[in-house]
Amino acid sequence: MQASVHLGTPAPQRELLRTLGMFRREFLIVGLLSAAVNLLMLTPTIYMLQVYDRVMVSQNALTLIAVSLITLALFGLMAFAEWARSRLLVQTGVRIDEQLSTRVFNASFESHLAGMSEPGRGPGRAFSDLLQVRQFITGNGVFAFFDLPWVPIYIAVMFLLHPLLGWVSIAFALLQSALTWFGHRRSLEPTEAALAAQTDETLYVQGKLRNAEVLESMGMVANLQTLWWKRHQHTLQAHGHSQSISHRVTALSKFVRYVQQAASLAVGALLVIRGELSPGAMIAANVLMTRALAPIDLMVATWKGFITAREAFKRLTRLLESHPERDPALQRARPEGAVTLKQVVATAPTRHEPILKGINLQLDPGTVLVVLGPSGSGKSTLARVILGIWGDVAGQVLLDGRPIESWDRMELGPHVGYLPQDIELFEGTIAENIARFGQVDSAQVIAAAQAAGLHDMILRFPKGYDTPMGEAGSLLSGGQRQRVALARALYAEPRLVVLDEPNANLDDVGEAALARAVVALKQKGSTYRPYRNPI
Repeated sequence: MQASVHLGTPAPQRELLRTLGMFRREFLIVGLLSAAVNLLMLTPTIYMLQVYDRVMVSQNALTLIAVSLITLALFGLMAFAEWARSRLLVQTGVRIDEQLSTRVFNASFESHLAGMSEPGRGPGRAFSDLLQVRQFITGNGVFAFFDLPWVPIYIAVMFLLHPLLGWVSIAFALLQSALTWFGHRRSLEPTEAALAAQTDETLYVQGKLRNAEVLESMGMVANLQTLWWKRHQHTLQAHGHSQSISHRVTALSKFVRYVQQAASLAVGALLVIRGELSPGAMIAANVLMTRALAPIDLMVATWKGFITAREAFKRLTRLLESHPERDPALQRARPEGAVTLKQVVATAPTRHEPILKGINLQLDPGTVLVVLGPSGSGKSTLARVILGIWGDVAGQVLLDGRPIESWDRMELGPHVGYLPQDIELFEGTIAENIARFGQVDSAQVIAAAQAAGLHDMILRFPKGYDTPMGEAGSLLSGGQRQRVALARALYAEPRLVVLDEPNANLDDVGEAALARAVVALKQKGSTYRPYRNPI
């Protein structure tokens, strides 16, 4: 039994595709608007034919005015259709984000919790992937895919003007398509390498900034700067290689486009000389051929964005399929606190041997269990296994006789108290942190603070319980953060309390308060287990 698998919920098949399928109507409307835009794109060609072949011959100003007014009206319709499809795509992108953001948040959180996320693929990267997909859907690149089916229609019109112009259009369309394929093959690997190098450098810098005080105090900045510079040089080289290929492909695409414009004029002029084409048709053919190949040219220009969005789409698909939505029928009752472990084996990807092997445990409500052991013996792992937050677990972990995975975590959370070994507080007030950023119950916040021996200390702050803690509790000392985290674990009298080395940073007053809290929890029937290193 893997902790990351939710019992009773079948793995979704292409959930991301199903979500996009919910917006079929919107994409259909965008397709119809694109059809209107592409049909109206023939307006300049027809206008030129009318001006050169009719107005210039008849010398009739009224005909010119009439044709110009009709053309102006068609241009207005074309502008409205382009605006409408752009606005609809933007609104669709926002709605897609609203549909998926919660799922992506939960799935990325579970992936990170289970230790399944790849380096640089944490929760923040999942939202970056969602943003890239949304931006591509609402950007100019997606218009190339809507306009691409109209390329054969434009080429057919070129054949109507003259077969030779049609064959020239086909030749350049094939050439630009080959250029798109060539650019994809050459740029895919360098683009991914550059992105991976940038992610590695960013994570390295972020990790070191979190320990800036240690680095500065012990003179480690220069040494780490040298290591950072090597990563930065690698990132620059990767980006330089990727951009060099991209620029070469873009330059080649521009060369082909300029040659196409000149070739269409040259062929048109030759046909005019032969008397097979009118001058107006020659000019119109040049404009029409440029428009016919515009979607392919746009695909060349936006191909890098397409590759990035496609890879982001694949990562999101894997993420959502690996962490399906929780079964709505999960257990929602208030737990009593009975814990059972049967032949539990806990492993980690970086270790060949299990961290925990064959653990059996039975704890009834109201039990106090103290686990002793040296550092690295698996105490923290056992705490996470009991709470159901360890990724790779075999065996049975039961709460009140039910698998821990079958409980709804949002419903179970208020009845569980957990103090990890590494204290992590969040930006906000002391009261908000103790109340777990839910609705603040003043009486329960004060009771939890008193149980942790924190109440009198909080009252000495200028703003009391409304005192801001700063980012990650940076405005508090280590002992104060430990007590706030302990109060958070004891908030609302949870039924299951797991404390990992709770007295690590406590003074005598704090340890006395902790002992009283343990006795109080036992009297109320809570299951409590602290984990300590032997002295």
